[in-house]
Amino acid sequence: MLRCRVSQPRHTLRISIFTFRFPITQGSRRSQPGLRPLRSPQPTRPLPLRAATCAKGAYLSDFSSLGLAPKLLTALEAAKLTTPTPIQQKAVPLALEGTDILGIAQTGTGKTLAFGLPLIHQLMQAPGKPAPKTVKSLILAPTRELVNQIAESLRTLTRDTRIRVVTVVGGQSINKQIQLLNRGADILVATPGRLIDLMDRKALTLSQARHLVLDEADQMLDLGFIHALRRIAPHLGTPRQTMLFSATMPKQMEELSQAYLDHPKRIEVSPPGKAADKIAQTVHFLPRAEKPAKLREILSQDTQALSLVFARTKHGAEKLMKGLVADGFNAASIHGNKSQGQRDRAIKAFREGTVTVLVATDVAARGIDIPGVALVVNYDLPEVPDNYVHRIGRTARAGREGEATAFCAPDEAKLLRQIHKLMKIEIPTASGEPPQGNTAEERPARKGPRRRPRRSSNGAPGKRGPRRPGSGRSKAA
Repeated sequence: MLRCRVSQPRHTLRISIFTFRFPITQGSRRSQPGLRPLRSPQPTRPLPLRAATCAKGAYLSDFSSLGLAPKLLTALEAAKLTTPTPIQQKAVPLALEGTDILGIAQTGTGKTLAFGLPLIHQLMQAPGKPAPKTVKSLILAPTRELVNQIAESLRTLTRDTRIRVVTVVGGQSINKQIQLLNRGADILVATPGRLIDLMDRKALTLSQARHLVLDEADQMLDLGFIHALRRIAPHLGTPRQTMLFSATMPKQMEELSQAYLDHPKRIEVSPPGKAADKIAQTVHFLPRAEKPAKLREILSQDTQALSLVFARTKHGAEKLMKGLVADGFNAASIHGNKSQGQRDRAIKAFREGTVTVLVATDVAARGIDIPGVALVVNYDLPEVPDNYVHRIGRTARAGREGEATAFCAPDEAKLLRQIHKLMKIEIPTASGEPPQGNTAEERPARKGPRRRPRRSSNGAPGKRGPRRPGSGRSKAA
């Protein structure tokens, strides 16, 4: 019995212990009786050249070893990016193969390029303008700031190409966004809410999208965008590649990955919930009334350093900013009550250094990528422990060092314990004394209404008095 093996582009015929190699063209395969391929033909999509050069588990020390397009390498060099981060070393080779990816990494470790580089490379390998009102790839992010940040990073690398990056977010003219989409887009970066608005107006179709990226997916779950995602996903083209990235890994993320990813590769360069190692963290225990004075004391130590202060509410952030300005600090604020233009101008001034103190709510926790942020102050502890990781991740970015300090009032002790449990560390104390046990302000609330003791007709507690006629329900009722 003869055993034959056929492979492309050169077929191998094995007979007994001898091996003969001879070329067989695609058109002459059927003319060779007895030769049968052992596997189905490969898909027509060209495989990346890099796949044959990168051994499994190999350490890729520079971008050139990733097998990226020469023009993309030139753009990286012009941006002074020479060494891939750990998440990029692991994610880019797999993404170039078309594999679905579930990526977990600390904030500030380069997740944007981890999905942006293979996305741009694959679009370069498939030239051609997108049809009107269509997109080739879709990136979803939870906040307007993060959408703009992602688009800015991608445009830096596609400046000398024909790849068109378009953003659609709320708070801006939807008519202008419709005009932009009339020409089509290679990469569309969007918030889910505005994207659905445009879909309802028939301003675009997603049937040509072959790439889907969910960035900061855990916050999308926190903000309730899972329902929007369920509306968007059925309109995407198939087959497609889906990549999901985040810094934390709540239980719902597993369910999300199972629903939208096809046999994904999980890439984890740090334990979920872990902050960057170069962030020096401290906590101050103090009454709530002493927080304003402590904040001014800390900010006065270096008035030229860029400091990011997080408040819990929009009104609290605005009040805190106005108080700092009245005391001579160069401060601005961003929160949900600000228009998109106001938020963009505040972030630009903060990046340029004309504003040195930026007061923000969690709406900006995942959208600010400013390498010069030296200090993050958690003026109010977040109610969701995961948000603490994202807040302090605004400093110590791109390998730099940074400092993060938190204020903990007695009623916030429980929130601090939840943060310690998530991060599996105990933040060092800078001042004050940690509360012991449940304080009067931190006692857990009763479940349900408090019941009053019944009293008898003579006012003595403990016994039921005689029922008055007409009171209560009858047995017939």
